[in-house]
Amino acid sequence: MTQAVTAAPSRTAAAVRLAGVSKAFGTGSSSLLALDQVSLDVAPGEFVCLLGASGCGKSTLLNLVAGLDQVSAGSIDSSGARVALMFQEPALFPWLTVTGNLELALKMRGVPRQDRRARAAELLESVHLGGFARKRPHQLSGGMRQRVALARALALTEDDGASEQGTVLLMDEPFGALDAMTRDLLHDEIERIWRARGLTVLFVTHNVREAVRLGDRVVLLSSRPGRVVQEFPVPIDRPRRIDDADVSTLAATITQRLREEVGRHGA
Repeated sequence: MTQAVTAAPSRTAAAVRLAGVSKAFGTGSSSLLALDQVSLDVAPGEFVCLLGASGCGKSTLLNLVAGLDQVSAGSIDSSGARVALMFQEPALFPWLTVTGNLELALKMRGVPRQDRRARAAELLESVHLGGFARKRPHQLSGGMRQRVALARALALTEDDGASEQGTVLLMDEPFGALDAMTRDLLHDEIERIWRARGLTVLFVTHNVREAVRLGDRVVLLSSRPGRVVQEFPVPIDRPRRIDDADVSTLAATITQRLREEVGRHGA
């Protein structure tokens, strides 16, 4: 999937490359510039977390990468990788069982009908929900529903060998509404699945510690319009815990920089 307004020559391999991306909503004097000249390379297999104040364009950026909207300027190149977006809410079909929700995603991928049930079962096992195939969303906890949503995203990003760049998973604050313990457990799950499947992840969050807990790199965006103002490598050995001293120290540094940015814009 490639969007382009201005072509950007290839330099090094990247699963996702944003070059001078801007996005404006509306036209004329009423237009709103959400993103301004954002450039970012995400390497294959990298876990990148996006941070910034509310309204800085983080979700807009994910929508652009997912192809749900078009850039106003610049280019986005995912080099043919499979791309799926996991939303803030599970957005499961309430009238379908857990298996039915996954089979629908597999149908969209073009998986033959006779193969969908077995593939759905494998996906549920991968998120530790093998015993809940016949349940409906209202019978699950919030954390379980997010696991199903994750399995559905995985169904859309499974690599069939068609793409040299593998698969890209976009995650838009998927754990923001969960309690701390459930969120911590799902941190372990997404890290395990990311490593096992070799995914490239672009993860939006408001939680600085969550970003440091999960990311290889944390990218800080300015208040509207969103611009990349600083990047923070995370040189902390895995596995990590959200309350580790090293995680807390780096999170404090990033939080201070975020406060400076928010204060500078009066947000």
